[in-house]
Amino acid sequence: MGTHHVGQRIRELRKMRQLTVRQLAGRVSISVSLLEKVERGDRTPAPGLVAQLARAMSVGPDRITGQPYMNGAESEDQVQAVIPELRRMLLTYDNPDDLLVSPRPLPVLAAEMDHVARMRQDGQYVPMGPLLPGLLAELTHLALRTADEQERRAAYWWLARGYRATNSLAHKLGYHDLSLTAVERVHWAADRSGDPLMQVTAAYLRAGAMVRMGAFGSARRILEALSGEIERLAPEASLSEEQAAVQGAVLLKLAIVEARDGKPERAADRLAEARAAAGMLRSDTTHYEMSFGPTNVRIHEVAALIDSGDTEQALARLREWGAEQDRTEWELPRGIVAERASHHHIDVAAARLAEGDRQGAFADLATARGISPVHTRFHPTVRHTAAALVRLDRAGDDTIAGFARWAGV
Repeated sequence: MGTHHVGQRIRELRKMRQLTVRQLAGRVSISVSLLEKVERGDRTPAPGLVAQLARAMSVGPDRITGQPYMNGAESEDQVQAVIPELRRMLLTYDNPDDLLVSPRPLPVLAAEMDHVARMRQDGQYVPMGPLLPGLLAELTHLALRTADEQERRAAYWWLARGYRATNSLAHKLGYHDLSLTAVERVHWAADRSGDPLMQVTAAYLRAGAMVRMGAFGSARRILEALSGEIERLAPEASLSEEQAAVQGAVLLKLAIVEARDGKPERAADRLAEARAAAGMLRSDTTHYEMSFGPTNVRIHEVAALIDSGDTEQALARLREWGAEQDRTEWELPRGIVAERASHHHIDVAAARLAEGDRQGAFADLATARGISPVHTRFHPTVRHTAAALVRLDRAGDDTIAGFARWAGV
């Protein structure tokens, strides 16, 4: 077991900044008792609180979470080894090194990138990572050198998806500087693709990065502008399924912004708008790699309550929806992308721990691991929750300790 957890890093940074517990709690508008619980490791801080604490102490969120994680076997993973090559690709994006052979035809590259995108959504980062540098290189050469305008725009469109996968990989592994660069490259490629919805997607990703950094006002302005832009794209205010899906994803991100910014009523309003948008769809969708539909609205409803600190109501909502399924608690339907499903269980695990249900918290962590092992292993909330479970375990349950070791705690 490592000696450092999120709470200890917060305490150390607070002391470095010569702040008392009361002073820091006041800066982020939380109670002294909550901050004390977080510093002791008895309470898992929501991502929004981590961002607020980081901003209050003038550090990046990664200083609090301890990312990127390089301990144990993770330092030897293929997925870590590809990071230097991806840095080189993002640096030389408009002036790439020569290829040893000509790039493959666009349909072949598109099919391979579509496979990479599905791997991203399923949290399969280890097999996905090594595929990215070569694909990005071939698509870049094709986009920069082809004389055919239609093929060039299509190459940039697929290149934007490749940069999105790079952003996701970097973010999940904790390389936040690389993630931010990848977001800028998504913008660069999307602007050249000529596809307005891909451009909206690029701006959506930028807003997501702002949310993670605690820049809630900036993220809100971007997302609200995107919502208006999508409506302007629709003829006679009749959204296509793709437009409705992207619009819904924007509204859900806005709900999370409001929840993390301490505005639960506004978050509820955004969720209601997203629910209405989901009603326009036949089922859950993944247009433009945006997971959206009735299920994802419910997932975000729970996440918004947790981010707002209302963990009791979040768990009550799961029981309420479970009754509709004749179950004790709501279960996600099959077919939800693995990354989204595992993220839901990670959030719920933290909520259960906050409500004193250690057994339930561990069960959700185990479920998240079963759905998407790599996503779970590298998630900072998992590490903090697992560490807290070990500290609170009086019986010395080796199952819990084993999970914590696996997670790198």
